Amino acid sequence: MNAPKDEDRLLDHNYDGITEYDNPLPRWWLWILWVSIIWSALYWLNVPGVGIGNGRIADYEADMAAATARFPAPAPTAGPTDEQILAQAADTAVLGRGKATFTAMCAACHGPDGGGVIGPNLTDDYWLHGSSPTAVHTTVANGVLAKGMPAWGKTLQPAELDAVVAYVISLHGTRPASPKPPEGDQDPPDAAPSGS
Repeated sequence: MNAPKDEDRLLDHNYDGITEYDNPLPRWWLWILWVSIIWSALYWLNVPGVGIGNGRIADYEADMAAATARFPAPAPTAGPTDEQILAQAADTAVLGRGKATFTAMCAACHGPDGGGVIGPNLTDDYWLHGSSPTAVHTTVANGVLAKGMPAWGKTLQPAELDAVVAYVISLHGTRPASPKPPEGDQDPPDAAPSGS
């Protein structure tokens, strides 16, 4: 009498009256499983010489260096100087464009007259991030994400950005209807131009 094959043998466990045969996985499936496990270990260890090249990390670094050489980052452009911003603040055409941009983009937080709502008062002698025209330009261009001010340099064209900064500078010394209390450090007496 021949012994029964393993496939014909019922396993000892019984689930809700259901029994199962001892059907092992096919050998080809087990080989694929073990080869995949070994390959994943070699891949995770980044073994040079497996496949082509020096390993996946070295290949990635070489590709990144080639991409950086092919597409270099643009050189940062210098913003306008204090004198250029102050000259724009005296130009009525620039101030008109700056006021339009300010009304559309900034008035919700700083008020239509710059007196401050959520954002700080832009008309008094107190500044959170510097009062010089270039400091104001940097603040508007880069934003203050911790306080909810977006980086307008990514949204506005350079001419629009310069115009809105000139308009903000021109607001200094004006008298808004209901100004927000002072925030930040007080200006030195000659740091910012007086508005009309």
